[in-house]
Amino acid sequence: MSSIPPVAADSATTVVIYSGGMDSFTVLHRALREGLTVHALSFDYGQRHARELDTARQVCTTLGVPHQVVDIRAIHGLIDNSALTNPDQAMPHGDYAADNLRATVVPNRNMILLSLAIAKAVNIGAERVDYGAHGGDHILYPDCRPEFVEAMNHVASIANFEPVTLHAPYLSSSKAEILREGLAMGLDYRHTWTCYEGRELACGVCGSCRERLAAFAANGVTDPLAYTPDTAGQR
Repeated sequence: MSSIPPVAADSATTVVIYSGGMDSFTVLHRALREGLTVHALSFDYGQRHARELDTARQVCTTLGVPHQVVDIRAIHGLIDNSALTNPDQAMPHGDYAADNLRATVVPNRNMILLSLAIAKAVNIGAERVDYGAHGGDHILYPDCRPEFVEAMNHVASIANFEPVTLHAPYLSSSKAEILREGLAMGLDYRHTWTCYEGRELACGVCGSCRERLAAFAANGVTDPLAYTPDTAGQR
């Protein structure tokens, strides 16, 4: 991880929804480099890849960023019809495409998480909420599309007496473009977790792993994460 310049005492404040993955890792550092006071917010919603939360904790501890992990597993029964939240469902493999990865959609996830993040922002006097929706998500995840972000941004401006701005800096960017910016910032992506399986080593074959590996390949850089050796031929 790169060193972050000191934040001015009177700087603006943002709540960053920080999963521990590549996109939110880059968003977190981007906000810090803007000179904002950052509060990182993660969620345990019963995801199979909860290992990402440990990664998020480690990064925030190293950076000295205030970090809260909110346990919302009580709603698991409302959102368990997804391969990401139901270990009994097979995790689809292959590249991101609506026909094979629809099973990874968690019902209403971003609306839930953004609502809670907006509440925290109002509670601590933050002007902004940042999250890492990006262009590569548009084909599969409706709650990462521009029209959703625009609508939620409008809601965030009127839902409380204190308006909050929803900021998705990579909404029109690809994963490769996000990585390119992060590498230019000197970020070390070994401090991220992407794999949907959440095992000791990344699987390399789920859609999330494949998108990550493609982003590194597009930038001519080797992914620093370790992958399961017996899947190398499938990637």
